[in-house]
Amino acid sequence: MDDGIRSDTSNLTDLLSPRAPTRSFYMHLVSDATGTTLQNLARGALSQFEGIDVEERYWPLIRTERQLLRVIEDIEKNPGPVLFTFVDEEMRRLLRYHCEPLNVPCIAVMDPLLKALSSYTGLNVQGVPGLQHALDEDYFKRVDAIDFALGFDDGQHIDGLEAADVILVGVSRTSKTPTCIFLARRGVKAGNIPLVPHVPFPEHILSLENPPLIVGLTESPDRLIQLRSTRIRVDDPQSDMYQSQYVDPEAVEDEVKKARKFFREQKWPIIDVTKRSVEETAAEILFLLQKRRSSQSKKL
Repeated sequence: MDDGIRSDTSNLTDLLSPRAPTRSFYMHLVSDATGTTLQNLARGALSQFEGIDVEERYWPLIRTERQLLRVIEDIEKNPGPVLFTFVDEEMRRLLRYHCEPLNVPCIAVMDPLLKALSSYTGLNVQGVPGLQHALDEDYFKRVDAIDFALGFDDGQHIDGLEAADVILVGVSRTSKTPTCIFLARRGVKAGNIPLVPHVPFPEHILSLENPPLIVGLTESPDRLIQLRSTRIRVDDPQSDMYQSQYVDPEAVEDEVKKARKFFREQKWPIIDVTKRSVEETAAEILFLLQKRRSSQSKKL
């Protein structure tokens, strides 16, 4: 794989030299696995460029030369940067060979990381596609976590929730469910309980001797009203939302204040999700969970 790494790096100097700004282009993501990592890396990089219009061409599970030739045909029709994660040297060579005359970057995005890890560990890269998706213990842990998140969503079940790694608590529309699903994809068992006005919080959870990590999610009243109004229009377009306490500004502001006060009384960490994506909220929760586990391990 080293030859491939050197070849890709040397080609980038010419391909990425200064040029007239290009704001509309194709980007080809070619992977011998599911391509999820590749998509995340590409979108993270593209987010740093303002005012661009990118059409993503997604090519997952490309593992034969015949499949790759179909991809190359599309790249030739719609030239644009090519990001790939092939580990097979022949497939890498074939793709680079056809990209070079098109004068488009052809980047093996995992190579710098693999090379650094190989150098540090003194171990060779296995070069087997899709290893991160193997049906191993971690895979089944993620499946169990997703089942858990679905079974303990929105407070529909309380008994058994103590088995969670994380419990999210918040008023309606604070992204509890999508955050739980995102955490589940990381193998974290997460359930959530809504804070509903005039409905007591489950005493069973408050009385747990060794509770899971419980995190309070909050949001600005203005943002909540916007989200709730959209939800009402989708669920019941004929409803008169302005008569609903659900979106009444004073009621929503009071609801948010009481939720924050409740979280502080329980000494739970609080995350304001107003300007956070689900991914950012989940990342903060994973950090809190890591700190909690580290602290617990030190006490043992």
